[in-house]
Amino acid sequence: MPNSNRFDTLKMMAGTEKPSRRDFMKFCGTMAAFIGMGPAFAPKVAHALAGKKRPSVIYMHGAECTGCTEALLRAYQPYFDEIIMNTISLDYCETVMASAGQAAHAALEKAMKNPEGYVCVIEGGIPTYHGGEYGKVGGETMFQLFARVAAKANATIAMGSCACFGGIQAAAPNPSGAKGTNDALKAVGVNAINIAGCPPNPMNFVGTVVHLLTKGMPELDAWNRPKMFYGDTVHDHCPRQEHFNRGEFAPDFESEEAKKGWCLYQLGCKGPYTYNNCPTSLFNEVNWPVQAGAPCIGCSEPNFWDDYSPFFHPIEDGPES
Repeated sequence: MPNSNRFDTLKMMAGTEKPSRRDFMKFCGTMAAFIGMGPAFAPKVAHALAGKKRPSVIYMHGAECTGCTEALLRAYQPYFDEIIMNTISLDYCETVMASAGQAAHAALEKAMKNPEGYVCVIEGGIPTYHGGEYGKVGGETMFQLFARVAAKANATIAMGSCACFGGIQAAAPNPSGAKGTNDALKAVGVNAINIAGCPPNPMNFVGTVVHLLTKGMPELDAWNRPKMFYGDTVHDHCPRQEHFNRGEFAPDFESEEAKKGWCLYQLGCKGPYTYNNCPTSLFNEVNWPVQAGAPCIGCSEPNFWDDYSPFFHPIEDGPES
């Protein structure tokens, strides 16, 4: 990305410069197109974002690697600062907040008392064995803390496959009893929107928030994923699909066929069984795994660690639904 753009962004993050109206409208146009409404919907997005107080967001971290937050921090058009300045009010997030310890806990409790409510975002699996003692924050188990926060939220978003389905923590033998948000917290009435992926494209998260603000709850699939992002398989829009149709498969990663863009199915690509918009919404508008020469490993699907491994070996049939 251009250095000047990043310098301008850093200035805005430091508070020395605010996003211009032109930048804001560009952001709104990008979001309107991304959620499938077209450029003409941009003024309505702008009105929704500028006409009401930004929603308070409490961003919780469970059993995970923080890769989803790292992906969000590296969001490009919109940059992360534009997300938190134009779209949401990020009132609690352990990764980016300056406070720690009791001060951080106080910020959490204050955010939970917001009279207009808040949106709870959960990243990571939730340990449940032995009362959830395998994961704690400030002396409180993640299971107890997340249940307390999410149960009172206006909406809950599970960010990443660990939060959606348990992720690698839930892979066999799953010693901590890790579960996804909806599975772990269903007893307290939580019904989270799942933004699946390892990590998910940050635009899928931002687009979901904008959809909630402008049009309400997006249409969800059977796994609570927004259909506007997870409605088609990776294979449906893969640029290597023509080679698949012709039966042209790369024999190994170093082969000339692989370099020419032949299909990676025989090298373990799970694109035909994976619902995600990776081919049409590149990470940071630059790249995605198959374009970089790596097969899709099915990271937005439930139990993909167990069902799809070993990742670089072909499978003849997808896992049972």
